[in-house]
Amino acid sequence: MKFLKNLTACVSCTSLVLLVQSCGDDTVSPPSYGSNLSSVSEFPVSSSDVAPLSSDNPQSSGGVVAGSSSSLFEIMSSDGLSSAVSLSSSSVAELLSSITEVSSSAVSSATAVSSSTVPSLSSAVQSSSSEQPRSSSQTPSSSSAKPLQLDFFNGADISEVQEYERNNSKFFDVDGSESDIFTILKNHGFNSIRLRTFVSPKAKYGYAASGCGHDAEAYGDKDHVVAYAKKVKAAGMGLLIDIHYSDVWADPGKQIIPERWRGVNSSDAMADSVYAYTKDLMNALVAAGATPDMVQIGNETTPGILIHKPNSKTDCWGNGVDKAATSINGDMGTAAGKANAAKYFNAGIKAVKEVSPTTKTVLHIERIRQANTVTWWMGVVFDEYKIPADVMGFSAYTAYGDGAPDNWKSLFNTVTTKYSKLEFIVAEYNGGDSDNHYKFDNSRQKTREMVRGMNRWIGTFFWEPTIGGAWGPALFDRKGRDYYANKDAFKEFF
Repeated sequence: MKFLKNLTACVSCTSLVLLVQSCGDDTVSPPSYGSNLSSVSEFPVSSSDVAPLSSDNPQSSGGVVAGSSSSLFEIMSSDGLSSAVSLSSSSVAELLSSITEVSSSAVSSATAVSSSTVPSLSSAVQSSSSEQPRSSSQTPSSSSAKPLQLDFFNGADISEVQEYERNNSKFFDVDGSESDIFTILKNHGFNSIRLRTFVSPKAKYGYAASGCGHDAEAYGDKDHVVAYAKKVKAAGMGLLIDIHYSDVWADPGKQIIPERWRGVNSSDAMADSVYAYTKDLMNALVAAGATPDMVQIGNETTPGILIHKPNSKTDCWGNGVDKAATSINGDMGTAAGKANAAKYFNAGIKAVKEVSPTTKTVLHIERIRQANTVTWWMGVVFDEYKIPADVMGFSAYTAYGDGAPDNWKSLFNTVTTKYSKLEFIVAEYNGGDSDNHYKFDNSRQKTREMVRGMNRWIGTFFWEPTIGGAWGPALFDRKGRDYYANKDAFKEFF
């Protein structure tokens, strides 16, 4: 036992050394991110083509916000860190392995350090959240160690539902019978769930920051996402994890660097943080028996990724930001930003594949109403920088000017033909034609059927069926704290 205590103390010291000597808190020995990246010309499009961002929609596909920074953000809306670490990552891994052989369970409780990877060491020092998620029902166990084999992901993003469970909200199917959200969705043909995750949602300017309406718990952090992912897998459904790489909503209007990474001063160190965070999250999901079928590396990254920092005017949705330093921001409106964004995409993909090679990696943008934006973005990412993602995802919102499903088919066919090795999904849709309004013209059914009928298009995900807004109405009607499946809305789903 004395030997075990000595080893525990040694690991604790090692953790402290790694934390103090790093520029970012999620650093490990940096993988190769492709340093010989060539720059390409900036995107030629006028900011006058961009629709205004709706203040009603925190997850917006609309566009520019007041006080936004320049370059592609306007258009879209318009030296190695490891060298500073005195102890090599292989030595740390070797030490951790030895401890595991002595008593893995004892060391786990004594040190809270994972024996599997160095990124987990960093996470143990500064975890995403110490809180444990609450729910009105016990988190079911799951034995889904591998991704499911689905021919088509008929999915829904229900990330906010776990917040209702804290209030013991009940769900009712179209026949009035009470059930859980997973069973109701499965009754109507849904077979997959999408869950978003934030880095530190309880941080200042985060999704669950004090006074921002979601502050009861650290919703969206690693602990909550893993707990809810276990429920998804226990329900026998497919799982898409949507990593925002921010503490709050990431979309075309803002891509805010997480608070705990804002001290990073080089793109290599930022890439290390992306890699370590992603790998830690993946390890946690796999260990919980909730291996994702797909993982999004960023959310609606049309302008790029990890671009902004908040200021005194930044609100609870992340609107009103400044641009971070050129050395680190991933603004794809500049040559340096393109190279940085490529590093970050590569880092996330590498981390996912190292933990679960069969999990598909997804990149995600919006603005399908502007075909030249889509073809430019994909040209930069896949032709110039050769990012090895498996799937390309798009947001498709009629209410934001994207048109009806028939309007998307030409663009979808174009990218399918050009990128023969990619698969595709509609990562978000609603079908509503205006603010909280739907014509009940079968657009939702057409979206699913059109996409399913196209070559290598493997899924659609309805965004938040319990929430209505500028993007369109919900599939459920809220009565008090309970939710009732709308009979008319669910007619378009089996």
